[in-house]
Amino acid sequence: MVRKVVLAATQFAASADKDANADKAEQLVRQAAAAGANIILLQELFHGFYWCQVQDAEYFSWAAPREGHPLIERFARLAKELKVVLPVPFFERHNNAFFNSVAVVDADGSVLGYYRKSHIPDGPGYTEKFYFSPGDTGFRVFDTAHGKVGIAICWDQWFPEAARALALQGAEVILYPTAIGSEPQDPSLNSYPHWMRAQQGHAAANLVPIVVSNRIGTEQLPGGQPSVFYGGSFIAGPHGEVLAQVGAPELRDGNPHPRPAPVEGFVTAELDLDSVRAERVAWGVFRDRRPELYGPLATLGGSRV
Repeated sequence: MVRKVVLAATQFAASADKDANADKAEQLVRQAAAAGANIILLQELFHGFYWCQVQDAEYFSWAAPREGHPLIERFARLAKELKVVLPVPFFERHNNAFFNSVAVVDADGSVLGYYRKSHIPDGPGYTEKFYFSPGDTGFRVFDTAHGKVGIAICWDQWFPEAARALALQGAEVILYPTAIGSEPQDPSLNSYPHWMRAQQGHAAANLVPIVVSNRIGTEQLPGGQPSVFYGGSFIAGPHGEVLAQVGAPELRDGNPHPRPAPVEGFVTAELDLDSVRAERVAWGVFRDRRPELYGPLATLGGSRV
């Protein structure tokens, strides 16, 4: 049996104009769909600047409840029109709690559910703990028209437990909307190679393809230092190989050479999900798991006091 799906990763530079950002996102989704994409990923919190570089209570006004959220409704209509699966990142307000969330929209425009970011970073330029509570949805897999999709957000992508939890629940593709770039405390620090390898490792360890969408451009808010987002949005196959990357001038041996240019655009890659599943089962990494030995993973320090 052959069950093909075309994945797409997008990236663009956000501006202070939220309407323009939504328009740009829609333009890229339409272009990716026209290129044959079935599952299209947009970057984390694409509706505005990445405001978490500063701590200012005024930005809580950017959040809204998910019920009746205009961004979700707009992109749900778009997903239905184009018959694509379209996760929609948004800043969610739920009573007195705030979350970094994604609504998962199926190809018929229905919202299958939501994921709230589990791991919340707190460091220079990325002070998300000021704004977001840790997500309470758990890691979720959504059965879409184009396959079973797992969602995790940005800082989640550094944790192998998140990818494994999604794979164990049957994810056939893992999606990572992202916002990462410069480290203001050390301008010489380049996290890009490490960032790529971490996610390629998740794909390889679980034999599950991944899609990563990151933003590009320089953003600066009052009171903050400039944040330069390096893009590099990519699609990795089940062996961890890079199948396509936005701005990559050349792909050799499944890796970009040199570092991709930070350009706006999208890339696609086609995969046969049934073929990948057959290889995943045959490889034995799930057959030979020993869950009874993994107790330390359920503790913070590797053991219980």
